[in-house]
Amino acid sequence: MKRRELVKSLAALPLAGGIIGSGLSAFAAEKPVAPIRDFFKELGVTPVINAAATMTFLSGSLMLPEVMDAINSTSHHFANMYELQDKVGAKIAEMLHVEAAMVTSGAACAMLLGTAACITGLDEQKIKMLPNFTGERPEVIIQKSHRYLFDQAITTTGAKFVEVESAEEMDKAFNANTVMALFFNAGEVGKNPISHEKFVELAKKHKVPSFIDAAADVPPVENLFRFQKIGFDLVTFSGGKMIRGPQSAGVLFGRKDLIEAARANHSPNEAPIGRPMKVNKEEMFGMYAALKAYIEKDHKKEWQDWLDRAARMNKALEAVPTVKSKTVIAPGPANAFPGLEVSWDQSKYKVTGEDVKTALKNGTPSIVINGNKNALHVGIVLLKPEEVDIVVNRVKEVLLKTV
Repeated sequence: MKRRELVKSLAALPLAGGIIGSGLSAFAAEKPVAPIRDFFKELGVTPVINAAATMTFLSGSLMLPEVMDAINSTSHHFANMYELQDKVGAKIAEMLHVEAAMVTSGAACAMLLGTAACITGLDEQKIKMLPNFTGERPEVIIQKSHRYLFDQAITTTGAKFVEVESAEEMDKAFNANTVMALFFNAGEVGKNPISHEKFVELAKKHKVPSFIDAAADVPPVENLFRFQKIGFDLVTFSGGKMIRGPQSAGVLFGRKDLIEAARANHSPNEAPIGRPMKVNKEEMFGMYAALKAYIEKDHKKEWQDWLDRAARMNKALEAVPTVKSKTVIAPGPANAFPGLEVSWDQSKYKVTGEDVKTALKNGTPSIVINGNKNALHVGIVLLKPEEVDIVVNRVKEVLLKTV
């Protein structure tokens, strides 16, 4: 190398060294990744394996990854809630092939808002008045066999029920105070004197809106479309069950004028009856993402996966002497999916299904399962893959300890 080139090369070394050095120092200065914060441990809350069903007290179901992506990606910006409800409602209505839709804080909220809509329309004075009336109370017709725990959402508006037991009684029950007819889709199977179709027919005859509560009634996915085809004016589904959206979200959909009235009775409007039941923006985005993912998924494959899981669990459980395990499918319409029925010789294993249920709940990990005197009823569709063997092994352990 020539002398001049050598001098130039040496002169450049501090700069090169600085570049390399600064790069290394910057890399070395990076903070280590913080451990994931365990809020269950921090608050002393016991995480639970759900081998039961999509029960609200068990926090419903686990949200889909698509839902968490929607929540996390939208939590960093503000939004005009009127615009968001407009846009998300329009997209949901498009997916469900209906005139209009909205996101609610669960199906119970949808029931209240739908009833309020039928009472008030867009009348601002009536909206402000709910649930207090100076005259006669609004009436909602319902089949006597359809009275159920959650129908208090209807009477919260100030309305009262008129119970009927036949199509003839229903036809005669309509009067000037009738604002709505409510059908509970999960009413006891075989004890519905009035069919869906006849119920809608009578409501339309008297020009009164019909509302169906189908909160937990998917699968099958076809139910999302079935009831508006029959002619119900309002339909609700829970978002936090098998649709696997936010537990505190649901959808209300149907006639455009009624959805507009329901929204007028809801947040972000100030002080109507639905104001305490607000839905945040993340839940709206999350509900949209959940519904879209649910409609688009391969439902036949999911069902077969559940059946395959049930078969594997049955085989593993029946490896224990005298244990009988079989796949059962709930008749529906609510929670209509596969599960297991597990029984055993109680003279050999001296525990009832209720005893095993208690032992699993109090064990580590805590497993919530359904059981009665004679058997265990195991929910399988909400288990994460790694929880399947845990549930099987814990059931075996509890039984074998009693020999």
